[in-house]
Amino acid sequence: MHAHLVFVTKFRHAVFTNAHLTRLEAIFRDVCADFECELAEFNGEANHVHLLVTFPPKVAVSHLVNSLKGVSSRYMRREFPELEQHYWRAKRLWSGSYFAGSVGGAPISVLKQYIENQTRPT
Repeated sequence: MHAHLVFVTKFRHAVFTNAHLTRLEAIFRDVCADFECELAEFNGEANHVHLLVTFPPKVAVSHLVNSLKGVSSRYMRREFPELEQHYWRAKRLWSGSYFAGSVGGAPISVLKQYIENQTRPT
């Protein structure tokens, strides 16, 4: 099964640089591996990220998303102290909501191309 996931930063703050997105991709790949999933594609912009995840039917998308967002938030806060100002009072990097769309109508290659074409900050 395939899912297109989109996570938005808290208050849509534009916080990510290319270095942040590179580290986020590595964190997301590790979390996906723990769930026996594959991060097929990743990209993002200054205030949100797109993930294309392939996962087995035994994995609940909500559990995967909670782990992806929680683990990445903790690691990013520890490794990039300059992001602390964006955590504000909530102590969260991500908005509480997320987009999860099942992939079936469009070919996977079309979705991969869409994610690749995000305007990544420098």
